[in-house]
Amino acid sequence: MTAEEIQSLIEGHIACELCHVDGDGRHWYATVVSATFEGVRTITRHQKVYAAMGSRMKTDEVHALSIKAHTPAEWATLTA
Repeated sequence: MTAEEIQSLIEGHIACELCHVDGDGRHWYATVVSATFEGVRTITRHQKVYAAMGSRMKTDEVHALSIKAHTPAEWATLTA
């Protein structure tokens, strides 16, 4: 899979203010900023992103996905 394909899967499943994916073809890093993460624990945020990947994680199309999932307010404090 490509970074663009992974990003498209995430954006198709979660309304994102920002979605950036980078990686080497096996190990991927996703930064996802979404208002849908408001009031949601980190583990649940990650589960939402993994759900967007569907079976691709289980079939090893995506070997590893590291996720940073933030609300818009959290992201604003990180990038200020």
